Amino acid sequence: MNEIIKSIEAEQLKEKVDEFCVGDTVKVHGRIKEGNRERIQVFEGIVIKRQGGSSRETFTVRKSSNGIGVEKTWPLHSPNVEKVEVVRRGKVRRAKLFYLRDRVGKKAKVKELVK
Repeated sequence: MNEIIKSIEAEQLKEKVDEFCVGDTVKVHGRIKEGNRERIQVFEGIVIKRQGGSSRETFTVRKSSNGIGVEKTWPLHSPNVEKVEVVRRGKVRRAKLFYLRDRVGKKAKVKELVK
């Protein structure tokens, strides 16, 4: 039974997954279907969480829009996620950045990773 589930999940994985980590500022190009038309909408923000594994892996991106925090969660291997483009690398020491929810303005920034 377990091998059957693994084989089905392996078929649904994307061949090329964009490399990004928690704390990175990313642009997520997501497909949106409106009626019979389809378009791509860009959502830019900081990755605050990555969880799961295999085909069930998801990531959450947070941005501030007009002073209000907006979070969206996407499945990593979804066909609705066109691509994930890394704008900046972030230097963080945590796997989940939930503390950013309580911060506003400049305090909500993440330091940039310089290599």
